[in-house]
Amino acid sequence: MAAVSSAPQRNHLLASLSRFDVGLLQPHLEPVTLALRQSLEKPDKRVDAVYFPEGGFASVVAGHKTEAQVEVGLIGRDGMTGLTVALGNHRSPHSTYMQAAGHGQRISTGDLRKAMEESPSLRVSILNYVQVFMIQTAHTAIANARAKLDERLARWILMAHDRLDGASLPLTHEFLALMLGVRRPGVTHALGALEAQQLIQTGHRAIVVLNRKGIERKAGSFYGAPEAEYRRLIG
Repeated sequence: MAAVSSAPQRNHLLASLSRFDVGLLQPHLEPVTLALRQSLEKPDKRVDAVYFPEGGFASVVAGHKTEAQVEVGLIGRDGMTGLTVALGNHRSPHSTYMQAAGHGQRISTGDLRKAMEESPSLRVSILNYVQVFMIQTAHTAIANARAKLDERLARWILMAHDRLDGASLPLTHEFLALMLGVRRPGVTHALGALEAQQLIQTGHRAIVVLNRKGIERKAGSFYGAPEAEYRRLIG
């Protein structure tokens, strides 16, 4: 069946579904505002709802309160939260919360599971996104292990830019340090290096992308594989 047409602000995963599959979900989708730092999933707690962001993005963060927390993945208008639900489970050891405020649609886990049971094509589409997210987390691990800080930072800026409208990204030095698992002075130095090359402009609570192609060159091979897999599986 043909994919449903959608405005640029719509969730891309939902927009890729057939009309039949959207019809299964639509009666149960509820528009929601997603506030900054809003918790969408808590560690080891039952996931009661799944979110399809249309603006802003959420971070999936690993690590307990007594340990340093590190971001392992980003979810924005490209996909959905609740991947553990799609895999037939009900909770995860990770936390998921909004890092850039936005809006989206919410569905209960029960309604999503019922729709996936009704439609094999919907189940395949959602599992394709699960695969893409798994590849994203794998490449985050590769970047954390092998990339220099400026390369990791460039990759992260690109991933955030992919999920937001416009060139201004509402990101602070403190937030980036937490997400990258490094100290703030290191992030400040790396941002300064990118700014000196006129790739970005930094402000008090935002980073402005000036030269996307240049940032892609800086990120090198650490950016692009999950995005290519997304295009292959979802479009």
